[in-house]
Amino acid sequence: MSNFPNFRSPAVLLAHAGHTMRFYHPRAIDPNGGLYHYFKDDGTVYDAQHRHLVSSTRFVFTYSMAYRHFQDPAYLQGARHAVSFLREAHRNADGSYAWMLNDRDVEDGTQHAYGQAFVLLAYAHASMAGVAEARAWIGETFDLMEQRFWDSEAGLYADEASQDWSVLSTYRGQNANMHACEALQAAYQATGERRYLERAYTVAHNITQRQAQRCGGLIWEHYDQQWQPDWRFNIDDPENLFRPWGYQPGHFTEWAKLLVQLEARGKGVLEQDLGWLLPTAERLFSVAVEKGWDTVHGGLCYSLAPDLAICDFHKYFWVQAESAAAAAMLAQRTGKQEYWDWYQRLWEYSWTHMVDHKYGAWYRILDRENRKLSDEKSPAGKVDYHTMGACYDIVNALGESGHA
Repeated sequence: MSNFPNFRSPAVLLAHAGHTMRFYHPRAIDPNGGLYHYFKDDGTVYDAQHRHLVSSTRFVFTYSMAYRHFQDPAYLQGARHAVSFLREAHRNADGSYAWMLNDRDVEDGTQHAYGQAFVLLAYAHASMAGVAEARAWIGETFDLMEQRFWDSEAGLYADEASQDWSVLSTYRGQNANMHACEALQAAYQATGERRYLERAYTVAHNITQRQAQRCGGLIWEHYDQQWQPDWRFNIDDPENLFRPWGYQPGHFTEWAKLLVQLEARGKGVLEQDLGWLLPTAERLFSVAVEKGWDTVHGGLCYSLAPDLAICDFHKYFWVQAESAAAAAMLAQRTGKQEYWDWYQRLWEYSWTHMVDHKYGAWYRILDRENRKLSDEKSPAGKVDYHTMGACYDIVNALGESGHA
């Protein structure tokens, strides 16, 4: 494919987000509650019973954002439908949220900070879309995370607890903290309460500065209870969905995006030093694309070994999407052409290999030669929150949308 659209056109980006949303809506709506979480390439639902907290919360995001940008009342109705399931099915009597459900029975009640971060994100975006009752649930969720996961000494969130909260795992991870930083910024957007932005800053600083100093200046994924890097965690499970082994180029660029956003939101609001945010974002992005780009077949690879050699050549949809958003934000922030060059390169790769132009949405994972591994486009966890979110982030960065 050589005739590409103008990826710096807000109209093109919003049209693509709309095309992606139409893959899910209305087929994702389960009239009995919630949304379906498992889709084949053509949109066929292949598991109508199983529900995952990550998909349930991300659907709130995708429907809320779609409503804000396209003003279709059906999207607001979808957001309310998704929020209702989150409250009625996932939420437990103690205010926590079940990780996995089979129909409405708890299949896995493990408590995950990662999941709680997405609950916070969901309520923030629902509130911004006009679901008024969600406003109070932002503070409720933050308080739960504060009570159960916040490690005040480390200035970061712990990761996992047993269903009844009696056992807090010794594992510590950056991924839950990264998404907490994202959710906290959204909570600040939704409420204007500075405490959320201050907490986002604390988390960002402690992961991308202090923790990075313990890991060669970069962000390792896994740590022990004392927040020292665990270099062997999941070394035999490199494709683990939420805790893969290795440095993650996609998380480097996702952090770059979050740091640029934090800098913009913090100006005139935060009293802390903001001077490190942009240089850190630029350095993380630079390492991601210089070490992670497949110079033979294109695309950013999934994982880097501690020596920064590529150790997993698979191409994941979210890595390309988040990296494109980061490139656009850095280009706008710095005025450097190199970021626009990477932006174009990432979009051309994604448009050629990742986007399903026939049915909609993006393929989840390709091998090094850019071949699909299966016909499962969207298993639980993937609702194209990354791809549509990237489009909205880029449109906002381009400064040509009234939907900041």
